[in-house]
Amino acid sequence: MREVISLHIGQSGIQTGQQVWELFRNEHGINEDGSLSGDVNQRNDSSVIFSESNRGKYVPRALFVDLEPSVIDNIKNTNQSALYHPNYMVRGTEDASNNYARGHYTVGKDMLERTIQTIKKIADNCSSLQGFQIFHSVGGGTGSGFASLLMERLNVEFPKKTKLSFTMYPSPQLTTSVVEPYNSVLSTHALLEHTDVSVVLDNEAIYDINKNLLKVPRPNYANLNRVIAQTVSSLTCSLRFSGSLNVDLNEFKVNLVPYPRIHFMLSSLAPMASLKDHIYSNYNAAELTSSVFETENMMAKCDPRKGKYISCCLLYRGKDIVSREVSEAVKSVKTKSNIQFVDWSPCSFKIGINSQPPSFSNEMAPVDNSCSMISNNSAIAEVFARMNQKFDVMFAKRAYVHHFVGEGMEEGEFQEAREDLAALEKDYEEITGSSEENQQEDEEMM
Repeated sequence: MREVISLHIGQSGIQTGQQVWELFRNEHGINEDGSLSGDVNQRNDSSVIFSESNRGKYVPRALFVDLEPSVIDNIKNTNQSALYHPNYMVRGTEDASNNYARGHYTVGKDMLERTIQTIKKIADNCSSLQGFQIFHSVGGGTGSGFASLLMERLNVEFPKKTKLSFTMYPSPQLTTSVVEPYNSVLSTHALLEHTDVSVVLDNEAIYDINKNLLKVPRPNYANLNRVIAQTVSSLTCSLRFSGSLNVDLNEFKVNLVPYPRIHFMLSSLAPMASLKDHIYSNYNAAELTSSVFETENMMAKCDPRKGKYISCCLLYRGKDIVSREVSEAVKSVKTKSNIQFVDWSPCSFKIGINSQPPSFSNEMAPVDNSCSMISNNSAIAEVFARMNQKFDVMFAKRAYVHHFVGEGMEEGEFQEAREDLAALEKDYEEITGSSEENQQEDEEMM
C-alpha cells in the first residue's frame, strides 16, 4: 500500500488538521473513537491514511506538533480526542512568539530530534511510504521557523519521498502579527529548497468564498478549514478509493512542476454552493470545469486571468463523471479567451476521475459530483510581490530585526531570503515572457 503521512505544524496546521481528519473519518465510515461504523463498504483503502491496530481501532497516520501546549491540549478536549495516537502529539512548553528565529534556531531546535523520532516511528508502520502532506502557516513562529527546520531535516532522512505542503500565506488585508512579512519571506526561502509542491492558501480568499458563495454570514476558522479539507480530500481520493483515472502524490510533482523552483500552486474547488443555491445547477463535467477556473473560486488572493497557466491537474469525483464529457469540457476551456496557457506546454492538463462521491460539511451543499483543481499559474507571483513589498518597507528601517538577531539569526539571512524571492518573481516573469516573445516572433514570420 502507498501510505501518506500528514504533518500538522503550529496552530494553523493543527486546526486545519482537525477538520481534515473529521472529513477523512466520515468518508471512510470511522467513528470518533477510531472504531468502524456499520458501513464496511466505505472502508476501501483507508490504510493509506489510517493504520489499524490489533484491536480494530483506526489511527490516523498523522503527527501534530507545536512548540507550546495549549493548541494540542484543545484537541484533547474535543470529541475526536480518542481518534489520535497520544504519542503522535508532540508539544513543547515555550512558544515561538511569532518569531521565525525562535522556531528555527532556539526553541525549535530542542524539539527537532523528538519530532523526527516520532515521524520515523510512524514511517516504520508503513509498508511503502509514498510521501508527506505538510500543513502549516508561514506567518507564525512555529509554522514558519520550526516547519522550515523540520522540512530541511526531512529532506535528509527521506530524500526520495514526495513532500506536498498546504501553506497558509499572509492575506492582503487581514493580518495576525506585525512581523508576518519577515516570517513569510524567511519561510518561503526554505520552502523553495525543501518541498516538491506547495499549495498556496490564503485566509482572506477562503473567507470570501465562505461569505459570498457559501453564504455563511460570519465565517470562523472552522468554516475556512472545512473548505481546505475538501481540497486535501480530493488530492488523496484516488489513493483511497478506486477510480477510472487515478493520480498519486508523485504525479502532482511530475505533471505540475516544470522547473524545481516553480512549484507554488493555486487551488480551487467546485461546486462552492450554499444549501439554498445548489438546486438550480446541474454540476456536470462542463459546469464543474468552468467553475474551477473562475477567480472567485481560487483559494489565494490573485487573479489567474492576469497570468498564464503552465499546467493544471483536474480531479473529478462522482458516479456521473465520464471521461468523454471531461475531454469535451477541457477542450471548451482551451477555447476561452480569458484562460491563457503558455505556448511551450502543449499538453497542459492532468486528469483524475474517481467514482467516490464527495462528503460535504454543514455549510456546503450535498452534491453527487465535484471537481478540485491544482494549477501552476504565473499569477501566483502576485502573492510574493505583495509579501516582498511589505518586507521591504519594514526592513528598510531595520524595524523589529533585533528580536530575530537576539535568537541567533544573522542580518545577512534576511537579505539572502529577500534576494531569493526577488529571483523567484523574475523566474515567473521569464516563464510568461518567453511565451509572449515566441508569439511575437510567430506573428512577425506570418
